[in-house]
Amino acid sequence: MILHRKTAPEFKTVDRVNLVKPVHQKLDNGCNVFCFNSGDQELVRIEWVFSNLRFNPEKPLLNAATVNMLTEGTTRLSSTEIADKIDFYGAFLQVDYGHDHSQVILYSLNKHLQHTLPVVLDILTNSVFPARELETFVRNQQQKLQVSLQKNDYMARRLYNKALYGDTIYGLCAECDDYNALNREDLQAHFKEMFQPSNCTLVIAGKIEKHTHDLVTSTFNKAWTNAEKKADISQPELQSSVEHFYFTEKPDALQSAIRMGRRIINRTHPDFPALQVLNTVLGGYFGSRLMANIREDKGYTYGIGSGMTSLKQSGSLFIATEVGADVCKAAVIEIEKEVNKLRAELIPEGELSLVRNFMLGSLLGSLENVFSHADKFKNLYFSGLDYDYYDRYIEIVKTVSAAELKGLAEQYLDCSEFYKVIVGKY
Repeated sequence: MILHRKTAPEFKTVDRVNLVKPVHQKLDNGCNVFCFNSGDQELVRIEWVFSNLRFNPEKPLLNAATVNMLTEGTTRLSSTEIADKIDFYGAFLQVDYGHDHSQVILYSLNKHLQHTLPVVLDILTNSVFPARELETFVRNQQQKLQVSLQKNDYMARRLYNKALYGDTIYGLCAECDDYNALNREDLQAHFKEMFQPSNCTLVIAGKIEKHTHDLVTSTFNKAWTNAEKKADISQPELQSSVEHFYFTEKPDALQSAIRMGRRIINRTHPDFPALQVLNTVLGGYFGSRLMANIREDKGYTYGIGSGMTSLKQSGSLFIATEVGADVCKAAVIEIEKEVNKLRAELIPEGELSLVRNFMLGSLLGSLENVFSHADKFKNLYFSGLDYDYYDRYIEIVKTVSAAELKGLAEQYLDCSEFYKVIVGKY
């Protein structure tokens, strides 16, 4: 084979992606089960996904603390015994807290599920939040928070979320005293309401033979029952701050953290895929305009980027970086210059073609195994979307015009509507 080093490899366009689709079943207790059967390895990933309960401003840490303390002990097993049992069978168990949903995740070999599944069932039905473990949790979290509050980027992210989302689960800014308010009784009540099968979506991915499927469903059907009180998963209305500029001065700072952006649409809106193209041009990959200007040309930072979040109640577009404290003001000017340029000028076809290829390649690259396919499904399912979303996504990425992107920039990227947070020097 002759290599032509001056000729770029041929690029083949992506017409569609073939996603592994699940088999759906609803258990007698109301739990929805989705199975993704694929792969040759005797391994499964099982996720118990729960909607978070309604945010209570008077007890803001209940959701997060309840989730993070799930594995700290049950009526039968201590936290050490839980860890030992999972480790003995070469499995991996973790809990994840998110803005909209929280989940318990188990990776296990199929042959050991008969031993690992009862541990998870015990956690989901008999967690007791031991007083000693709660004291340790509170102490550790307070220490972590005190350390994090010394970091400018952490402070900027907190202030930004609070400005966009107010006193809600999305805008939560925990304080040390909030941890002192946690008590076992509240955690146990929250646990019983949240971790019940009617509030759970069970997602199983891997090599799923009939006996594996039957073992999982039988374990989490009859033995797992609903509480009398239905889970309240409604959330307070989002209220953004009237003030759009926040500056926290740190006189000795060597770097300043910058975070700016605004609330926009989420994945359910038809503009979302095209807006992702626009975001990628702005700051969504290493060759983006923000990187080319702020890092490569000006040398103000090691890294800068923009991103989009899609939440159940909202979405946002944000720009984040840390720059030298002496060039913070200049960096903000250059960031706004790049944003305004997208509103004023058409994106050249060569640049747009590069971004299209990057995005479609990233989509294909993200589907490396069956777990990735399950993750794509969760994005759709919890947004109320169908699989044709990805067909539309590919078509829009391939065909959206520079003029359409300019129109979206004019609609969504108005710097006068951006929230700007700076921590350090300005």
